[in-house]
Amino acid sequence: MLTPMLGQHMAPVRPGHGFDTAALARYLSMRLPGFDSPLTVRQFAGGQSNPTYLVESASGARIVLRKKPPGGLLPSAHAIDREFRVMRALAAQGLPIATPRLFCEDASLTGTAFYLMDFVEGRIFRDLTLPGQTPSERTAIYQAMAAELARLHTLEPAAAGLADYGRPGNYFERQIARWSRQYLASTDEPLPAMRHLIEHLPPRIPASETTAIVHGDYRLENLVFHPTEPRITAILDWELSTLGHPLADLAYNCMPYHLERGEYSGVRGLDLEALGIPTEHDYLAAYCRLTGGGTLADWPFYVAFALFRMAAIAQGVYARGLGGNASSESAAGFAGTAGILSARACELLDGGA
Repeated sequence: MLTPMLGQHMAPVRPGHGFDTAALARYLSMRLPGFDSPLTVRQFAGGQSNPTYLVESASGARIVLRKKPPGGLLPSAHAIDREFRVMRALAAQGLPIATPRLFCEDASLTGTAFYLMDFVEGRIFRDLTLPGQTPSERTAIYQAMAAELARLHTLEPAAAGLADYGRPGNYFERQIARWSRQYLASTDEPLPAMRHLIEHLPPRIPASETTAIVHGDYRLENLVFHPTEPRITAILDWELSTLGHPLADLAYNCMPYHLERGEYSGVRGLDLEALGIPTEHDYLAAYCRLTGGGTLADWPFYVAFALFRMAAIAQGVYARGLGGNASSESAAGFAGTAGILSARACELLDGGA
């Protein structure tokens, strides 16, 4: 998972997120060699959903623990059991995954259900402009990101034992309904733009019923790269994965092309050629070559949907922050995110820009 060398901050466990490390050590000592007491536990500062911790034993063994957050949770959120299942299945298919080791539903150990996965060394890039990299290095990193997404989408769900991982068909209809409910459950004052999207997205759903394994949160920050090579060694955070439309995943990955630098870390308006970052057109073309896909009809709808969905997620993060059970101390920074994302989604949906 996220490591100190990545520029990702780790800190003592946040108030309200702690648990009995001695009890965890007793549990692990019977299941994982090398994890006897005492254990040192630190919390990763990044991530807004499921709290994630680095667990180290006195012998130097390290493993990552990921659990549901404390407090009241929205319906169907924080499904770490699904996360564990899909990671185990895709690791067996050779995808770059932090190998999952065990899943535990016993909430008495850490306060909520959790799972353990291998600690993966490497680099995580939080800034989409990749400061410190050369233009050619940036190009290679973006190419690797597109390639692994295409690889995931061309994997046959049945071959991975995931034929029942989601319901086939009507993906966007179900997703729009789900995130509409999640959004409305997270606020007492729905934004006009979100109300507009809740009403006008369903009639615009394209006819395509393509189904693939989708990650649900595929972005640069959720990828671990080799320490020196532009090669992905682990894809993180599978909580939102399911069987769905691959273009929903691709559009989510491409949201930064439609957002300004200060709008949820977008790259719109930057000199991408000088940076070595592919344009959206070139990035999409590379993905289509790898998947054998054709033209991307209705692309404005797919991006509008991705922005709408992220707006609903951002509102949920902010609401959890107000309730004191967010996974990251930066949850308050999501206060205006839903408004920014939903406004841009409306522009795309209504203008097709």
